[in-house]
Amino acid sequence: MTLATATRRSGRTRPHGGPDGSRRRDGATWFLVLPALIPILILSVGPLLYGILLAFTDAQSGRTRSTQWIGVLNFQDLLHDTLFWDSFRIGLLWAVGVTVPQFVLALGLALLLNANLRLRWLARALAIVPWAMPEVVVGIMWRLVYNPDAGILNETIRDLGLGDGRDWLTGLATALPAVIVVGVWAGMPQTAVALLAGLQNTPDELHEAAALDGAGAWRRFRTVTWPAIRPVALAISALNFIWNFNSFALVYVLTSGGPGGRTRLPMLFAYEEAFRYGQFGYAAAMGCVMVAVISVLLAFYLVGRLRGGEDA
Repeated sequence: MTLATATRRSGRTRPHGGPDGSRRRDGATWFLVLPALIPILILSVGPLLYGILLAFTDAQSGRTRSTQWIGVLNFQDLLHDTLFWDSFRIGLLWAVGVTVPQFVLALGLALLLNANLRLRWLARALAIVPWAMPEVVVGIMWRLVYNPDAGILNETIRDLGLGDGRDWLTGLATALPAVIVVGVWAGMPQTAVALLAGLQNTPDELHEAAALDGAGAWRRFRTVTWPAIRPVALAISALNFIWNFNSFALVYVLTSGGPGGRTRLPMLFAYEEAFRYGQFGYAAAMGCVMVAVISVLLAFYLVGRLRGGEDA
């Protein structure tokens, strides 16, 4: 069989190689994607667009007249709302205060769980227990721990002779640190699991070669382990910051934003404006500001990742 004959036959056996075949493949792809895309459009994109639209209105609860379009008036009021910007500052403190120790402790836990220890499977199972618990349950449990009269924390302080304890969740100086401790405890297992996956993808031969070269534990971590898990570490840290900044349930159960607004995160402030005071349009404007800030932070992260990929 000549080359020309083989070429003609191969051309006849590919009936879907033209534009019609590409369109059919695209249609089949969209058909497979739609079951996952429709819930996202209905439950995420739709409410987001409706919230943005609501931010430009004077929508309130319990009103008999129709909602009026007021333009950017809600955003102008928001610029001069010191309570909102105080909550925004508290949200940033909360997000950083939870994300940083969460990552450090999770990295240590991941290194420990990756070591060749006895009953390692049991330690890994126990380590993810806080992650498996709903945030409401975690909040109730830690309220019992922080209870000023019968909480295990104050009881331990009294037994050790360190004082009479204190009311951790209602003290102006202790409320935010106490809530941050709970946030770190609740979110650390998720970060540890992600970092553990990155550690397990690091070839053992690299560690063995570094050890043969006389590298100590810290040098092996710096030259072998960290470069291998750095993409995972950056990704999970960025996601943790976004999740922590948007926290609601855990802080709501623990303190409801008190005392004196010391733990009122932006999401809690928007919730109060919408469902306690009925200012739906104003609360939607707060949500738009938070979405914009998170989008900017996420854009910086993605640009950094793309530049890092190009440099690599």
